[in-house]
Amino acid sequence: MAFVIVNIGSNLGNRRLNLSRAVRKLGERFGAFELSHAVESDPWGFDSTHSFLNIGMAFQSEEAPLSILRSIKEIEQEISPAPHRNPDGSYADREIDIDIVAIDRDIIDTSELTIPHPRLPQRSFFLKPLQEIAPGWVHPLNGKNASEMLGELHEKEEKAGKTDSNE
Repeated sequence: MAFVIVNIGSNLGNRRLNLSRAVRKLGERFGAFELSHAVESDPWGFDSTHSFLNIGMAFQSEEAPLSILRSIKEIEQEISPAPHRNPDGSYADREIDIDIVAIDRDIIDTSELTIPHPRLPQRSFFLKPLQEIAPGWVHPLNGKNASEMLGELHEKEEKAGKTDSNE
């Protein structure tokens, strides 16, 4: 049984309702879960006037990682079939986005799936919920927990002269 950590985000429409729908569908699919508080953040990697609301969710599954990914993509499509990227490949506003952050302490690097999420240490909107729902989880590549990665991220932002962190 694998411990799966996902991050669910929304920056269009009724964000809380979008998150609630995703949580309900994931719960129906995978069973019991832990859920973090919501974190509001600016868009990451693109410009938008719509801020994101993100939550972390953890559950257990006996499914293979690619099967978990397929289930998540199906749930995203059920909630909103709109693409997550613009035609040029850049990020787009979206009603729902579900990312697998980690599966146990596994390392997976395929064309379909990279675990842990490759930008996890750079995203406080991933790290804050992770810190809440899985404080003991340690990144298998850098050996740090969410609190340590979050601290390093804040230090980098302070050195860069940011007064308001871009979460």
